[in-house]
Amino acid sequence: METIGVLMLCPKCTLLEEALDKKFKLFRFWDFSDQKEFLKENSNSIRAIVRGGNAGVDEEQIDSLPKLEIISSFSVGLNKVDLAKCKEKGIRVTNTPDVSTEDVADLAIGLMLATLRRICQSDRYFSGKRVGILGLGRIGSAIAKRAEAFSCPVSYYSRNEKPFSKYHYHSNILDLASNCDILVVACPLSSENHHIIDREVMDALGPKGVLINIGRGPHVDEVELVSALVEGRLGGAGLDVFKMEPQVPEQLFSLDNVVLQPHAGSGTWETRADMGKLVIMNLEAHFLKKPLLTAVV
Repeated sequence: METIGVLMLCPKCTLLEEALDKKFKLFRFWDFSDQKEFLKENSNSIRAIVRGGNAGVDEEQIDSLPKLEIISSFSVGLNKVDLAKCKEKGIRVTNTPDVSTEDVADLAIGLMLATLRRICQSDRYFSGKRVGILGLGRIGSAIAKRAEAFSCPVSYYSRNEKPFSKYHYHSNILDLASNCDILVVACPLSSENHHIIDREVMDALGPKGVLINIGRGPHVDEVELVSALVEGRLGGAGLDVFKMEPQVPEQLFSLDNVVLQPHAGSGTWETRADMGKLVIMNLEAHFLKKPLLTAVV
């Protein structure tokens, strides 16, 4: 496979980069100052893309690579990949689900504790608080399980009620926000839930409520979030993701009721190593004509 061209869009994990370099002909996109010219010169050599985090793959980029067969994502979220275009052109897409679930859930609980207990000031409590979860998927369920250990009543809202869930279901986000002390965003990003956490939801959560976001930045209207926190209409926020990463609204840095993390939910050595292995295994499976391990498209 040493002759198969793989384009890595941004540096994400040293172990992954080294493994790709050994197994494939690796192109490091960030090494080229004129990236459009690079794509023109090497368009017929690139059969795979490895991307993650903030690195998107749009229609223009896909069209510029006529030999592209697979996009292997070093992340769970795929909102920055044009999946419709990939389906149209028969390009396979994979991600890295499950391996990051436990770490992201741990961080969500950590953000709750740090925000409510004000780790720096230590003046509030977490145990017994009503936890509302937006999105009861793998990560949402893992968060719920951890919250139960702190004797926290758990409720949730998702597109559909989970038939075997023991947690209370709310049919809309406003009801969920009105009936919890901590609202955790743990759903994938889509056009339907862009800015789902808006002024109305923040006001429903209220001056004693706390917002935790380990989903995606655009789930939250950041302008309204800053306003709600500064004006005291929202009690606090623990944030791992932001709308325009790595940029963070300056006003958030000065607020004592806000805890910020640099999108580090899956940022442990063990999880990043497992994610890297899954990226490689999906690429190998594709080029060996075997079933993909975590196919999305």
